[in-house]
Amino acid sequence: MPSWALGIDLGGTNIKIAVVGELEGILFEDTQPTDTSAGPEGVVRQLAFMADACYQRAVETLDADLFAGVGLGAPGAVDAARGTLSCAPNLPGWQQRYALRDQLRLRLEQAHGIKTSVILENDANAAAYGEAIFGGGNAFRDFMLVTLGTGVGGGIILDRKLYRGPSGTAGEIGFMIIDFEGENVHAGVRGTIEGLIGKERIVEMACSQKPDLSPRLMELCHRDTDRLSPRHLEQAAKEGDAVALRTWERIGSILGVGLANVTALMDIRKFVIGGGIAAAGELIFKPAMMQLHRSTLPSMHEGLEIVPARLGNKAGIYGAAALCFASGKPVASDA
Repeated sequence: MPSWALGIDLGGTNIKIAVVGELEGILFEDTQPTDTSAGPEGVVRQLAFMADACYQRAVETLDADLFAGVGLGAPGAVDAARGTLSCAPNLPGWQQRYALRDQLRLRLEQAHGIKTSVILENDANAAAYGEAIFGGGNAFRDFMLVTLGTGVGGGIILDRKLYRGPSGTAGEIGFMIIDFEGENVHAGVRGTIEGLIGKERIVEMACSQKPDLSPRLMELCHRDTDRLSPRHLEQAAKEGDAVALRTWERIGSILGVGLANVTALMDIRKFVIGGGIAAAGELIFKPAMMQLHRSTLPSMHEGLEIVPARLGNKAGIYGAAALCFASGKPVASDA
């Protein structure tokens, strides 16, 4: 019979948790602000409390014997084999390796009486796996998920399996270098994709165009460029604003160069694009696809495809739960 699991997405702002059915998807969910001030131990207590509440609600209608475990996606450097998290952005006190998997498992068992397995995964990898099983990558055997938001993240699926690399850092497309002699420096590295098209850089890119921002963009941000957002640029571009259109074309082209590098290196030809910035849709996808073709050999063009992610900000929850269902085994695609 189909099983069910708890999927958790740990973020610096919120913790999102859901009961996920293997066939039904999300059955119900909860979100709470992350208590970052409490440090790792406090966050573990919060995770366990939320997991217990969802578990107790779930077993009122679901078979406890079919519970597949707890999957947790977390930001930062995750060693999935050891179950540790370190260098977690926006989580104070998480610079050193912390045994998050084992600490959560012990807390669930000792404080809440729930004896179960816990799987820890990087949040971008979890999102990629979620899209593979429940979302935009379901039809592909091999693809890369790219998330465009405050930063640029990614995860790789090969032969329907999550590819982490030997150290767990595979898929970090945001740190791929596009302009090694450029002026932009992000996280100490010059010319990375994230440094060029992260959320803040998108607005800077629009504002740097000369002579000035267009009247329409100035109107949308109420003549305060500090309030200008990618959503304003999206709206203006759809209305035909030249500055906004040039900005999105540049963003898409930079992304397309990154995807071309992935294609040349790994022969991946399917790309699922998600994250808040990806809501701009064809404003990014069209120039990205054009640049992807320009930056690859004709022999690499067959099968190239860029599609939108389908799970939105719930991809990590889906993926974390799906890892519990799969237990490391490949899951067949629709193709």
